[in-house]
Amino acid sequence: MTSPLSLLLLALATLVTLASAASPTPYRLLPPPLDTPWTSKVGTNPWPEHPRPLLRREAWRSLNGIWTYQSAAGAAVTDATSTPPLPLEREVLVPSCIESGISGVMAMGITHMWFGRNFTVPPGWVEGARRVLMHFEAVDYEATVFVNGAWVGFNRGGYARFSVDVTERLVSGGNEVHVFVFDPTDHMRIPQGKQTNRPSHIFYTPCTGIWQTVWLESVPETYITGLDVTADMHGNLDITVHSNTNQSSPVSVTLHPPSGASTPLLTALSNNPTRHTLTTPRLWTPSTPTLYNLTISLGSDQVTSYTAFRTISQGPIHGIPRPLLNNEPVFLFGPLDQGFWPDGIYTPPTVDAMVYDLELIKSLGMNTVRKHIKIEPDLFYAACDRLGLLVLQDMPSMRRAWDDGSRPSAAEQAEFERQLRLMVEEHRNYPSIAAWVLYNEGWGQGPAGDAPEVGLTDKVRAMDRSRLVLAVTGWNDHGAGDFHDNHHYAEAQCGTPWSSLPSTPYDGRRIAVQGEFGGIGLRPADENLWPLPDAVATINQTYELHNAGPASYHYRAHQLLSQLREQVVRYACSGAIYTQTSDVEGEVNGLVTYDRRAVRVDKEAWKKDVEALYQAASARA
Repeated sequence: MTSPLSLLLLALATLVTLASAASPTPYRLLPPPLDTPWTSKVGTNPWPEHPRPLLRREAWRSLNGIWTYQSAAGAAVTDATSTPPLPLEREVLVPSCIESGISGVMAMGITHMWFGRNFTVPPGWVEGARRVLMHFEAVDYEATVFVNGAWVGFNRGGYARFSVDVTERLVSGGNEVHVFVFDPTDHMRIPQGKQTNRPSHIFYTPCTGIWQTVWLESVPETYITGLDVTADMHGNLDITVHSNTNQSSPVSVTLHPPSGASTPLLTALSNNPTRHTLTTPRLWTPSTPTLYNLTISLGSDQVTSYTAFRTISQGPIHGIPRPLLNNEPVFLFGPLDQGFWPDGIYTPPTVDAMVYDLELIKSLGMNTVRKHIKIEPDLFYAACDRLGLLVLQDMPSMRRAWDDGSRPSAAEQAEFERQLRLMVEEHRNYPSIAAWVLYNEGWGQGPAGDAPEVGLTDKVRAMDRSRLVLAVTGWNDHGAGDFHDNHHYAEAQCGTPWSSLPSTPYDGRRIAVQGEFGGIGLRPADENLWPLPDAVATINQTYELHNAGPASYHYRAHQLLSQLREQVVRYACSGAIYTQTSDVEGEVNGLVTYDRRAVRVDKEAWKKDVEALYQAASARA
């Protein structure tokens, strides 16, 4: 006969078993192969900052933090009847890449997955005719969103933001959101940049999942959906306030200068372009990054934003095409910035970590950053605006043409163009962005005879006439765009009458820049090294590896910058991009190590050499 105590113990054990089966595995930060000074600061409330500095309301709430997660290998969501398996089996941190230690998953090769979390809506957010929007800043690659079991939206593209109106699906009390994610990475030709499930040398660990901020926002029935703002050196402020209706409603715009009283500028109509001219504006430059705040009101809706007065163009200086900032020649110099992190992969551990890289670039005297085939969170571009860094923004590339010898299909090309259009539309209000970069070294461009960049250049210019277009950086150049761009390691070939294949000699019709050069490497101490064996094995593929120690490395860096200066003096060189900001996995050629703990370059010597470049360019002008 079973004793009452035994029955009680059996019942308790059963309850514990049921409870554990129903509860997801708790989140914990997994030790990444290499951490950074910010890894331990991530916590469970990551990226609490408002994610869109150019369109900000007060009524918002972050949904970042602990979500639940489950792999759904081989699954597919095809219609509104699909439902997630509940409960999901483990907790995960959002935003993050599931391949990262910060995510708490740190798994590779997963293509299908579910994410979910509970959320509440603050009182008053749905009173009257107000709407509640759910925003996703970036999900890689396809996202299908359900609220309280009902389908509310779908998005394709790993870098573009999207929003869904969840008002009609909300219930009183608690709500649930679930997101089904599909990320093909290497299995389809998509805009993916340098992500791969087979990391090696210049291709790195991929990012899958909800890798940027998720948040809620309350808006009135008629509300501002977006702004187009351009301000030039002559004080012309062109602004279009877009609303969620086709009606033209009164809009008021107030300008807040860096100092002095705010100025009510104008009353305009929504969905219509309007110009106001400001006398004697303070201009934005890398040395004086002056920003003007804006307040825009449409009925009961009010948003804040900012802009800067500056003009980016090109023109001949002594017969040589030059990039111009406010009608003055500007020599563009800065690093190739890949935006990879050992603890977060694509997602920087914190905003402070992301800004550290930019402050390091600025501290070395540089005025430019080439954002290399990745699109960052909006706070990255806001920091460049604030610090005074000109951005050459790459479009994330499709797979390299020579991987399989084929050209993109019509559907693949159309999707690439759609996502290119989104990149321009979403970021064209950031004053720091100086040029759009369409293709990198022929990746996804097609065989050498193809020239899709010719038509794309015209389309991008039609969308944004306030910036330059770098149609092709590296090679497969067919004369399109504002730049002739050479890649060569380690020495530059900037505006020179010679080149090394597959680049071409400078053609004299466009601005001459060195899109990539340098890349010299120095193996860091083991504690600063990405320790995965496959990555360590490719260190010797670094463009030029210095095994003799720092003295040799510093001398070579000075020599390369001196050679570049001579090309500025002698030829048509108007800018150059040095590879690169930080080490990335098996590449050990950064200004700083991958963990951001050891600055590799001699900072004072580097600043002197960079200043010598600017002086040489100024003398030519």
